[in-house]
Amino acid sequence: MNIRLQVALVLAGVLACVGTSSAQEKKIKRADLPPAVEKTVAAESAGATVKGFSTEKEKGETFYEAELVVNGHSKDVLIDASGAVVEVEEEVALGLQAKAGKGKILKVESLTKKGKLVAYEAKVDTNGKKSEIQVGPDGKPLDHEE
Repeated sequence: MNIRLQVALVLAGVLACVGTSSAQEKKIKRADLPPAVEKTVAAESAGATVKGFSTEKEKGETFYEAELVVNGHSKDVLIDASGAVVEVEEEVALGLQAKAGKGKILKVESLTKKGKLVAYEAKVDTNGKKSEIQVGPDGKPLDHEE
């Protein structure tokens, strides 16, 4: 069974029972980025269209997110205050809509940490309720959320 079908089947299977919420994000301007973060943003956004920036706090630590469009698809880069890339979410096309069951998959992204693909994340709308679900790179459920 190919990876796309595996991901589709697992996402469809866990669609109704797994939901997550994201940390509180606050929109900011590029001028508000710390110098180390700005340097990373400049490198990561080369050749991309910058859509915006936000900041979020998780476990007392401040992170900065750059929302980009690269070759027509979304790419979000999460950066810590020192300028290190913590996480990259990049939209991927896996043809999962037919396997989504009652929910409508709005977007599927690959989740990369430290240069390694760790999960696929789907944004889902089920009867007006938005949620996210994740599966591992092999399409199987994760032991813990990435």
